[in-house]
Order: sequence, then structure tokens, then C-alpha cells
Amino acid sequence: MSFLTLKRKIENETRRFNPAWTDKYLFILPPNASAKPMCLLCNECVAMFKDYNVRRHHFEKRRTFQTNFPEGSQERAAKVQSLIASYNRSCTTMVRSCTAQERATAASLRVSWILVMNDEKIKTSVTSAIKNVPLSDTSNIRRIEILATNMFETLLEELKKADVMSIAVYESTDKTDTAQLCIYVRVFDGKCFREELLGLLPLEGHTTGKIVFGKISAFFKDNGLDMELNVWQHVGPLFGELKTTIDSVMATINFIHSTSSLHHRLFRKLLSNMSAEHRDLLLHNDVRWLSKGKALERCCDLNEEIATFLRSTKLKKAETHLNRILDNNFMADVCFLSDIFKHLNDLNEGLQGRDKTVTDHLEQMRAFQVKLDFFATDLSTGRMHFPTLRKHISSPAQITVVMTDFIERLKENFSSITKAQELHTNGPAKFWSDINVHQFPNVKKLAIIVLSMFGSTYTCESSFSHMNSTKSSSRCSLTDNTLHQCLRIALTSYEPKVTALEKKNYKKNNPKV
Repeated sequence: MSFLTLKRKIENETRRFNPAWTDKYLFILPPNASAKPMCLLCNECVAMFKDYNVRRHHFEKRRTFQTNFPEGSQERAAKVQSLIASYNRSCTTMVRSCTAQERATAASLRVSWILVMNDEKIKTSVTSAIKNVPLSDTSNIRRIEILATNMFETLLEELKKADVMSIAVYESTDKTDTAQLCIYVRVFDGKCFREELLGLLPLEGHTTGKIVFGKISAFFKDNGLDMELNVWQHVGPLFGELKTTIDSVMATINFIHSTSSLHHRLFRKLLSNMSAEHRDLLLHNDVRWLSKGKALERCCDLNEEIATFLRSTKLKKAETHLNRILDNNFMADVCFLSDIFKHLNDLNEGLQGRDKTVTDHLEQMRAFQVKLDFFATDLSTGRMHFPTLRKHISSPAQITVVMTDFIERLKENFSSITKAQELHTNGPAKFWSDINVHQFPNVKKLAIIVLSMFGSTYTCESSFSHMNSTKSSSRCSLTDNTLHQCLRIALTSYEPKVTALEKKNYKKNNPKV
């Protein structure tokens, strides 16, 4: 009797991706047709659609993840969703980049096609047309100045007709450490509410409140604007009760990052060897104070790895940082700050965006006030809203007065803010924009005043991202005036009157015509 043995062929088996692997092992199936299960933490793929393969990869290379984010916990679910969102954003960015590159390549092919054609008339016409376009640096600067001036004149016309306006002011530094004062204006132009860049003013020397106010007053006077028509808001960095703790953590981060290139490389190598959840620490920015929340969170996640690295280094300063990291009371404060900054970051993200009114922000601030009451109770009980702190301490007795006082101070601050913004309207900006002014003149006037107020300095802060991309390291010689004009063009919602500008420029250069 003979038996025929058939060899098993893997490609004939019906193995499929199991959606449960995402939560259990942090694996997803990318959208492309030939995709294999991919790890969200390291972007590595496994060859087989087998539970054993993905499980082995996860537990061999991501041991600390299971400890920090227990299976079935709320923290783990939130972390998985964050990783998926990050992956989707990276895919979207790549698709956009590829699309832009394809268009550029298509344009290049069309130009090459025309240039190699035998029809000399077409070639001559195209090349002469290109040569007639002034693209020198001096020509472009003049064009930018003309366009920016036209945009500013259009804005000034609207502001001088307005009954009320609101300005938001924010200060930051550019690539050459020049302090730049950004002024945004919010105004109702008769049809809709506009938020426009009013000015970017360089500040030489000190940047005190008196100097800032003097600059703004002079700017308004020079441009014929009435200071009494606006309400303005200036926001700077926040300093809290636990500033010493924050500064100490940031000093440790800077010690690892900035002591030397070798020092930093060794730390990153250690993280790789220990299969850490992250590949590096995050730096903070004093101007963007909420960035410290992300830096604190990363520091808590890598607490053990930081301690290991500080023990291994031979530098004398490392001992001071190590002693702080090993101090349970100090780390309890750090964990508390990490959690509370996470909540503040979430609130801050909800307040961001253009065309958000004071009333929109007031609703979110009121909701956060209610949360603060829960936080105060939760801090001394289950600490469900303080997951990082809950992992570090074992009993409510370790909750310090500094922590409870900080929550109370936050409650007082938010209470005073919401009382100052206690305004009542019956609808959004569009509703009041469409109301007939002759039927309800007083009510509409009040609504326009309320809705003309800035809810936050988001527009000012976001404009500095454009400023840094414009005045980059390779373009750091831009003058303050040119930077101002470039920024105005990049951020304006007005359309330039190109035809009118062309005629005006032609008459200027040809006065006899």
C-alpha cells in the first residue's frame, strides 16, 4: 500500500489578517494590495499571517509596552489610536508629495517635448515668452512689495470703515534671534468676519509691555487707525507653581541632548538596545509652553532608560540629574505635571483654528471647569485621570499639597477667565452677519462687537510657523521689511487686483503713454 503525501503550499491557505492583532500586538494591515502585517511602533512587517509571528515580534521587541500599557486598559486603547492616526498622517503626506512630484514631472516632460520639436516658430515663441518673465531676485522683491502694499491698502480701507475691531498680539523670535511682534486683526467687513495679519513689527532690545504698547500705538497712528475701536489680547509664556520641577526635567533633557553629539548618539543607541518605546527625548520650547507637556510625557515613558544611561556616563554632572530621577517625590511631581499638561494640551487643541469666536471658546472653557472639579476629587481617590501618576505612586498619602494647590489655582484661573468672557449671543457669526441691520440695529451692533473679539491667539502663533519657513536658515539675510511683506502675502485672504496693478505699474514706467 502506498500513500501520496502532498506538500503544503502556504500561498494556497486562506490566512487573513485578524483585526484583534491591532490591540493585542500593535499590528495593522497597510492599504496596499501586497501588504503584510506591519508593527505600528517600528514599521517592520512579518512574512506570515500567523498569530505566532506577530505575537513573537511584539513580545520580543516591545517588552516594556505591555508593562506601560496593560492589555484592555484605557491608556492602551488611546495609545493604539494615536499610533494609527500618526501612521495615517504619514501616508497622507506621502501621497500628497507623490502627487505634486508627478505634476512637476508631467510639466517637465511637456516642456522637453516642445523644446525638441522641429517647429522652430513654436520653440522660439515658448523660449522668448519664458525669457520675458522677470524672475531675478530684485524683480521678485519689487513684485512682492507691490502685492503686499496692495493687500495692506485693501485691509486698511476695510478697517477704517469698521465700527469695531479686535487685535491679538504675540511675540516670538525668528531664525536670527530678532524679536518679531505679530499683530492680527479681526473685523466684520459688512459680509463676514475676517482675520488678517495687520503687521509684523521687529523689536530691537527689550520687549517689555511698555515697549510693545508703544510700538502698537505708533503703528496705528502712522496708518490712520483708531486705537479706541479695538480690544486687544496679548498672551505670553505660562509659569506655574511647579516651575522648579519643570526646569529640572528640562535641564536633564538638555544635558542628554546638548552635552555633545557623541553623548546624544550613545543615549539613542541605548534606547535601541533596550527596545524602548521611543527613539529619543523631545526638546521643549519656552515660547510654546504647551510643548513642555509632550517633553514631560516622553521623559516619564523613558524614565528607566534615562536612569540607566545616567548611571553609565562618566560625566560629573550626570550624578545630579540621576539623583533627581531616582527621587520618588520628585518623579511624582513630574508624573503629575505630565498628566495635567496632557489635559491642558487637549483643551488647547480644541481651542485652535480660525474663525472660532469667543462664545465657541467659552463653551469649551466651561466644560473644562467641570473637568477640573472631577480632577480635584479623582486626585485623592482612584486617579483615573492621572494614569502616569497612578503608575508611580501606590497610595493617596503620596499626593502632595503642591499638586492639590495647583488644581485649585487652575480652577480659580479658569473661573476668572470665563467670568470675564460671560457674553450671550443667539447664534454663530453667519447668523448675525445676515440679520438686517435696519430691523435690529442695536442687537446686531452688540453681536458684531462680541463676535469681533479674538477667542485666542491661535492665528498669531500659527503665523510664526510661516515666518520660520520663510526666513529659514538658507534665507536668513531677508530684511524685516521683506519678511513682513512675504508673510502678508502668505497669510492674507484677499485676492490681489493684478490687472489694476499691472496698468498702474505700466503707467508709472511709461509716463508719456
